[in-house]
Amino acid sequence: MIDKVKLAAAVLIVVLGLAGFYYFDEQSVLLRAGMVIVAVVAGLAVALLSAPGQAAWEFAKGARLELRKVVWPTRRETVQGTGMVLLMVILIGIYLWIMDTILFWVIYDLVLGTGT
Repeated sequence: MIDKVKLAAAVLIVVLGLAGFYYFDEQSVLLRAGMVIVAVVAGLAVALLSAPGQAAWEFAKGARLELRKVVWPTRRETVQGTGMVLLMVILIGIYLWIMDTILFWVIYDLVLGTGT
């Protein structure tokens, strides 16, 4: 139950920060944006004190650890892969254009006999 209260308080803090942004519309935008940033940071801090917040934090740490294990492609592999994708897009585009032209000719000239 206490976790739900903490999460509700976190949401309330963020909502109040956003409401303050619009309520103090005569103030400078920098000040109002700072208020929203402080509210979001405070809301996150309160949310991290709850069990779901702690679980989310542990998940984020695990995801970061797994991200470090990823073997990223080299620049050369990336350029070659991108080149192959572009080549295939161009070839399929040309193929579809040719098929469209042939089908247009077949339908309008041979089937309908309207000819252009």
